[in-house]
This record gives sequence, C-alpha cells and structure tokens, in this order.
Amino acid sequence: MLNYSRLSRKPLLFRSFTGLELSEFDSIYKEIELKYPQYEIKRLSKRKRKRNIGAGNHFKLQIRDRFLMLLVYYKLYITHTLSGFLFDLDQSNVHRDIQHMEPVVTSCIPLPQKLYNITRRLRTVEEVELYFPGFKAFIDCTEQEIQRPKNKRKRKNYYSGKKKKHTVKTQYIVNKKGEILHKSNKHKK
Repeated sequence: MLNYSRLSRKPLLFRSFTGLELSEFDSIYKEIELKYPQYEIKRLSKRKRKRNIGAGNHFKLQIRDRFLMLLVYYKLYITHTLSGFLFDLDQSNVHRDIQHMEPVVTSCIPLPQKLYNITRRLRTVEEVELYFPGFKAFIDCTEQEIQRPKNKRKRKNYYSGKKKKHTVKTQYIVNKKGEILHKSNKHKK
C-alpha cells in the first residue's frame, strides 16, 4: 500500500509521483491541516443532519495520505481504479476522497483545471488559451485522397480504413495567428 511514510523514505520517487519536494509537501500540508477542520464542518453542515457532526463512518486514510493520493492522481493522471489499488481503497472511495479534498487543496495551491469538463469544441483562441495557457501551436493531420495504386503492396500501404479510400496523410503545425509553421511530407498509413 502506498502512503506518506513509505513514499517519503524515497525522495526521488516522491518527487516523480507528486511533483513536489518533501519540504514543499510538508509546508502545504501544514496549511491544509489548519484549514481542513473548518472546511469539514462547513461541508457537513450543508444538509439537514439527524446525527451530530463526527458521527458515522470516517475516512480510511488520514488527511496527509488523502492529500498525497490527490497529488499522485493529478501528477500521473491515473484512473480511480489504479489509485484504489495503490492506496488500498475502493474506486468509489477514491473518487469521494479526491472530491472532498480538492476544495481545501485548491485554497492552498492552484490545481490544474480538469479537461474532461469540456463538453463542447473549443472554437476561439481565447477559449483554447483558457484551458491551455501559453500554448504555442496546434498540430493537426489531414488525409488527401489519391488514385488507387496499381502495385498491390503500395495499395495496402496507402489504404485508409477511416476514409475507406486510398489516401496520403499530411501533418500541419499552425500558430495562434493561423500561420502554417510546418507542413510534413506526405506519408502513407
């Protein structure tokens, strides 16, 4: 099982799993530890409760390990299933823990915006800049139809299953202004 005490013994792994040094993690954790009790009381006071705050099931992991799980999730971009395996939790508990920890952690450090919340295609440069600050270029590819090659080997290489035709592919790199920075040679398959 992955936890803070085990991972902190290996600083290089800690840095590669979380993106933070141990000292940075500890300083942020102290701030989270101060803010967490007020956040938890506020969170639990939102709905009408029949039992007192503090009653009921408690989280399996301590705050420090839940913060570590959140950082590993964001740094490595792993699924809830893998997070559950690493931290010995069910994937629904991983989701719940991350959901409850995000507001507190966001108040201490900025977290990257979730890209899976994009429900529509980004149409303007400003919209793209919002989700990808400081982007330099777009990379895209097109398929251009060609005549069916007579040679059987070439025919197989140039067949596009996507278009159901024989095509060549060209890759373009375009900047914010719409200028083509690079155009690749035509490629088969």
